[in-house]
Amino acid sequence: MVNAGDMNGSGNLMDFLDEPFPDVGTYEDFHTIDWLREKSRDTDRHRKITSKSKESIWEFIKSLLDAWSGWVVMLLIGLLAGTLAGVIDLAVDWMTDLKEGVCLSAFWYSHEQCCWTSNETTFDDRDKCPLWQKWSELLVSQSEGASAYILNYFLYIMWALCFAFLAVSLVRVFAPYACGSGIPEIKTILSGFIIRGYLGKWTLLIKTVTLVLVVSSGLSLGKEGPLVHVACCCGNFFSSLFSKYSKNEGKRREVLSAAAAAGVSVAFGAPIGGVLFSLEEVSYYFPLKTLWRSFFAALVAAFTLRSINPFGNSRLVLFYVEYHTPWYMAELFPFILLGVFGGLWGTLFIRCNIAWCRRRKTTRLGKYPVLEVIVVTAITAIIAYPNPYTRRSTSELISELFNDCGALESSQLCDYINDPNMTRPVDDIPDRPAGPGVYTAMWQLALALVFKIVITIFTFGMKIPSGLFIPSMAVGAMAGRMVGIGVEQLAYHHHDWIIFRNWCRPGADCVTPGLYAMVGAAACLGGVTRMTVSLVVIMFELTGGLEYIVPLMAAAVTSKWVADAFGKEGIYEAHIHLNGYPFLDVKDEFTHRTLATDVMRPRRGEAPLSVLTQDSMTVEDVETLIKETDYNGFPVVVSKDSERLIGFAQRRELILAIKNARQRQDGVVSNSIVYFTEDPPELPPNSPHPLKLRRILNLSPFTVTDHTPMETVVDIFRKLGLRQCLVTRSGRLLGIITKKDVLRHMAQMANQDPESIMFN
Repeated sequence: MVNAGDMNGSGNLMDFLDEPFPDVGTYEDFHTIDWLREKSRDTDRHRKITSKSKESIWEFIKSLLDAWSGWVVMLLIGLLAGTLAGVIDLAVDWMTDLKEGVCLSAFWYSHEQCCWTSNETTFDDRDKCPLWQKWSELLVSQSEGASAYILNYFLYIMWALCFAFLAVSLVRVFAPYACGSGIPEIKTILSGFIIRGYLGKWTLLIKTVTLVLVVSSGLSLGKEGPLVHVACCCGNFFSSLFSKYSKNEGKRREVLSAAAAAGVSVAFGAPIGGVLFSLEEVSYYFPLKTLWRSFFAALVAAFTLRSINPFGNSRLVLFYVEYHTPWYMAELFPFILLGVFGGLWGTLFIRCNIAWCRRRKTTRLGKYPVLEVIVVTAITAIIAYPNPYTRRSTSELISELFNDCGALESSQLCDYINDPNMTRPVDDIPDRPAGPGVYTAMWQLALALVFKIVITIFTFGMKIPSGLFIPSMAVGAMAGRMVGIGVEQLAYHHHDWIIFRNWCRPGADCVTPGLYAMVGAAACLGGVTRMTVSLVVIMFELTGGLEYIVPLMAAAVTSKWVADAFGKEGIYEAHIHLNGYPFLDVKDEFTHRTLATDVMRPRRGEAPLSVLTQDSMTVEDVETLIKETDYNGFPVVVSKDSERLIGFAQRRELILAIKNARQRQDGVVSNSIVYFTEDPPELPPNSPHPLKLRRILNLSPFTVTDHTPMETVVDIFRKLGLRQCLVTRSGRLLGIITKKDVLRHMAQMANQDPESIMFN
């Protein structure tokens, strides 16, 4: 029951109710929660528990359990999110390699695991071992030649199509909400919007399974964004086990904020970055208590993933790196150039992807999601296979691009011409001239870069789980590695130039191309998402090197400035607006000089506002009003003549109250008078029994005057999370402003279509 005390006028639902009536205080699908009311209900619940705890030992123990329930939920979320992330990583590793071959000793081993267990593997041929066979070797006993290549090529495409078709079919049939990144919807849910089923058990199961399938198919997408959705599903499941969270939508959102932090923690192995990501990017309401709990959930999730050790390197991510060379001031210029590239790429990607997604929504293309996924997968597999940098998984590609070339590296990117007389420590190899392998790798990377840029635009937003972090990082890492190799060769061949003379002597290890790849990855991810602080911390936790924070900060800030010059929206905000979710972004500025009277309804020429009177309407009148309108609530006035405001009654609670009264209370009929007053007058003996609904009335609805600037109204809606606000003049009701009205007005002022706001 709603029990918010005398201060805001809401209390037990009806005088004659002895126990809570089901669904009171809950919200309908695609509606916004009332933050003030949820906060008030939690305060009352806490006050009640505190007063009861003094009555007996058992009540005191119950109060302790209630206080600890939040930490228990965080522990459970961290354990489940970490376990699921570990399972997903292991499954992706195996299924990605399955497209190219199989392990004879145990088919469930990936290529790397298979060769680990083999005693016949040598260091020089560590990627080749007898136990691992490509499909051509297994089927036609050939490993080289045109026929073997064509067979491997064909089976690579078939496996990719099989995985993608299975994924899109599972999403379509069992959990339509399991598609996409999930972060735009999580942001909207955390702002107070209700999307039933979006964080449900089926969505959790199907998203986990299909995430493995789509990443393994080789499509240009990542698992990091969807892992936030998976973690929030875990948070929703565990919060439903505790009445403290299941019966209060505001408290539930505190749990979901912490779950989002745990999701990023296991996605990147960055617990602190996860907390900052939740704070900076997804959360709407983030009290200090939630900060501590987010940190605990992220810590437990990272610890769980570390215990599983999915990559076998005692690290939480595949592309953990350590660099041994410091950076120099002169290198800030190429780092800033990478920031500019990241901002331009972010702008290009957002505009093209939103245009394509809008076309998908408004044309026949949207009616064939399975066909779209199959076509994009086929194109991706056909173009990706010939290029070794697009054939492998994107995480492995980023890992190779981030890598520093040591003496034992066999990658093409490390094919430098060595000085036979060199006697240097392994970790301090001087800059060397590029060999043929590096030049081959450069043009292959250039082709891979163009391919990734184009294909990611069409992949993100399809009806499959699709993250954007990894493709964006791959684009930046490829561009950064090429720039890094260019700077390295320039420094080697022209070390007497003034810019190199002071810090790059012949025979010194001056430039680390892997660092440029990392800076480029941060710049591109920042350009797409507009993250800054959390992005730098995530990248710093990936490398474990404090001294590279300045290059990362320079690239992230430049990327944001450049991208913001073309438009303030990041990709997630753009998708929120595309889908018409009622999201009031705290970052948006409203500077127009309009007043509340310009936005409120009813406008001139419209029908008068639908209101309830405090003591002159019958049950039938109220039911008729509810039936003929679809408003979420009704202002209650003294009379239709005076229009002096008394309070506000929610539609859902009116329906439940009347339904329950008819079932439980004798004498309540259609012509019973409905009273919202404290003490109804005495009625004649033969008159029907009155219905008292004072207790469902909010006696302190939020009101503004008709001359309140809309800038203030928008701020009130943002900071207090209101559903609606009543407009008065000298205590008389003039109209109402809902969250949807505010969003429509903001769209109108920005010369956008106000009807794009689809939900209440």
